Amino acid sequence: MDDRRSLRLLIPRPVRRLPADLVAMLVVTLLVNVAVFVPVVRDTPLRVPLGLAFALFVPGYVFIAALFPEAGESPTTDDADETARFSGESIRAGIDGIERVALAFGLSIAIVPLIGLVLNFTPWGIRLTPIMLSLSGFTVLATAVAAHRRWELPAEERFAVPYREWYAAGRSELLEPDTRLDGALNVLLILSIVLAVGVVGFAVVSPPAGEQFSAIYLLTEDEDGELVADGYPTEFTQGESAEVIVGVDNHEHETTDYTVVAVEQQTETVVNESAVTEAGGEENQTAVNETVVTEQRELERFETTLAHNESWHQTHELEPTMVGEDVRIVWLLFPDGEVPEEPTTDDTEYHVHLWVDVEEP
Repeated sequence: MDDRRSLRLLIPRPVRRLPADLVAMLVVTLLVNVAVFVPVVRDTPLRVPLGLAFALFVPGYVFIAALFPEAGESPTTDDADETARFSGESIRAGIDGIERVALAFGLSIAIVPLIGLVLNFTPWGIRLTPIMLSLSGFTVLATAVAAHRRWELPAEERFAVPYREWYAAGRSELLEPDTRLDGALNVLLILSIVLAVGVVGFAVVSPPAGEQFSAIYLLTEDEDGELVADGYPTEFTQGESAEVIVGVDNHEHETTDYTVVAVEQQTETVVNESAVTEAGGEENQTAVNETVVTEQRELERFETTLAHNESWHQTHELEPTMVGEDVRIVWLLFPDGEVPEEPTTDDTEYHVHLWVDVEEP
């Protein structure tokens, strides 16, 4: 007992004095930051339920706690209201626990988008890290204001979650039912709640995997510094280079190693004849054009590792070495880093190409 008391004294006094409900909000905030930013934990399903609990409840709850530090107490009858009014007694402006929970959900749904709207007009933009830091900062600040306002009130007027009353009432209801039927109904209720929580938890933690795929694409930078899928360089002089940006997206539902191989190709078009039989028994010949690679050289390779739903942009100083019209530059994407000795478009389903003209200097 003495050891526990001595350990408790090591905690700063303002932290020891924090109300239990505000401490719980700070704990949830800490846990969701761990689930989002810690490398090993962020790949687990924990971030989904923690993120939902944080975004949908915590910011609104601490904001309500800052606005209404006092306990809610409303008169039960009109006579009590009249008595308080004529006797000069003040009626508390606080709200009860049910109202706090309802307002916490509503205000969280309003606060989170507002913070995102403000971030949209800042250089950081609406991204995971700025949003998490902003919401966490808002939560800590509102918690500090709420704790300060409660400390300024007399102890009997402060809002406090009645944990002990809830525990005593629940224990009495479950372990000391009035009749056997009440006991059976209590057991059935508990089993129903456990089953419902288990089903919802499983659905949240283990959602359907969905389609698994990767993507590769080309971007350029416009005059405003924005990345756009336009304005690609198509005219080169041998020995000169131009900048393009290669983008890779991971939607494989797991962390994946990627290798990007950039190659240049000389191609020619070959006309093949294919027979097609139409109605009436008449046979017509249809010409089919096929692009054949006659020469290929590797220009550069890039490697990266991406988590699920993560994107990566790599600047590539493109400098073709082949001379001629319609030189094809191809970027081949290989998930899991398995690259053949002579990679071609037949070896991977993920590739993007650009046709360029290269003149002699």
